[in-house]
Amino acid sequence: MRVLLTTNEYPPYVYGGAGVHVEYLSRELARLTPVEVRTFHDQTLDDGQLHVRGVKVDTKMFAGCPQTYVSPLKALSTCLAFMGQGIGNELEGSVEIIHCHTWYTHFSGLLAKILYNIPMVITVHSLEPLRPWKRDQLGHGYDLSRWIERNALETADAVIAVSTSTRDDILRLFDVPSERVHIIPNGIDTDEYKKIHAPEVLTRLGVDPDRPYVLFVGRITRQKGLYYLLQAIPQLDPSLQVVLCAGDADTLALQRETEEMVAELQRTREGVIWLSKMLPRADTIALYSHATVFCCPSIYEPFGIINLEAMACGTPVVGSAVGGIKEVVVDEVTGILVEPNLSPEPPHDPVAPARFERGLADGINRIAGDPELRARMAEAGRARVEQNYSWRSVARQTYDLYLQLRASRKATSQ
Repeated sequence: MRVLLTTNEYPPYVYGGAGVHVEYLSRELARLTPVEVRTFHDQTLDDGQLHVRGVKVDTKMFAGCPQTYVSPLKALSTCLAFMGQGIGNELEGSVEIIHCHTWYTHFSGLLAKILYNIPMVITVHSLEPLRPWKRDQLGHGYDLSRWIERNALETADAVIAVSTSTRDDILRLFDVPSERVHIIPNGIDTDEYKKIHAPEVLTRLGVDPDRPYVLFVGRITRQKGLYYLLQAIPQLDPSLQVVLCAGDADTLALQRETEEMVAELQRTREGVIWLSKMLPRADTIALYSHATVFCCPSIYEPFGIINLEAMACGTPVVGSAVGGIKEVVVDEVTGILVEPNLSPEPPHDPVAPARFERGLADGINRIAGDPELRARMAEAGRARVEQNYSWRSVARQTYDLYLQLRASRKATSQ
């Protein structure tokens, strides 16, 4: 069976968890069946049964509209281009399944289902109604992204949720029959993500390899909760360095706010290092491996691959007790979970932010100050990742779902 994956991100153009997911899923799926990936970037790759083709739309055509509308309009234009290429040829046969990742590509799935009459699968990496701060970035484009997402999810033949909490959110927010929603988690390559000894990488990045540090990895977006970690830093043990791998701010205002907060912390505290550029994966693995503790302060996180990455590298996690984080990190076993006590109303911020920040600081300080606890959590985290989150298993479950859809389609057409 030929499968088509559509995605905004694909290596080397990856800025979030969805791009990581599609990279590893496509690689493992290609062991089972021919896979084509269509992306938003100028790229081409042929590797056995895996074929990657990029389409880069010229955004000059949107020069007459507000800047906030460029991203959603580009998404729609790229999806049109995807489907304009057709879905097969005489030699290889036609695509039998389209599998879309993030709202940017959902329109391609709708077109494929309507025009080519093939089943549409969607993996939910996040949900637009639970990210109301995106309006600051997209303006009325946020209404468009929500409209696309709703229509796609409610039309899809199958929806994959990366966690139980995400499945619950889908069923609560959208008119999707429960039997169409399947839980298949994210995965991790434990051969690639493992503890290494590379102090020279830390030195090159400006981190003292002889001092303990807490690590943050993520985009600068309200969703990732970096603000609350920055607010917690004055309460951390002064001996701890703070390493922030944070880039790709959602808005210029958020970028400036973060710059000002970090600059003030650097004036008042030694050892606050901000790495604002995306790092090669090998450097990130080195940072995970040498970190004393990893912090994931997200206020919305359907899964959180970064926590798997940290645990695979033998680093305990202090994370928010939200979404998929609660399903990945086992409290008091592989890390410490902190309840953010979020408001039930948008924008779903912590009701008592100072308490949340204090909880983050206490968890970080506790793990950093207890070598025995840290070693026990590190070992448990690595074992949990190895036992539960194999990409090969994720691909097999996904492929089995494709087979079910194909069989169902054939049965109804007879």
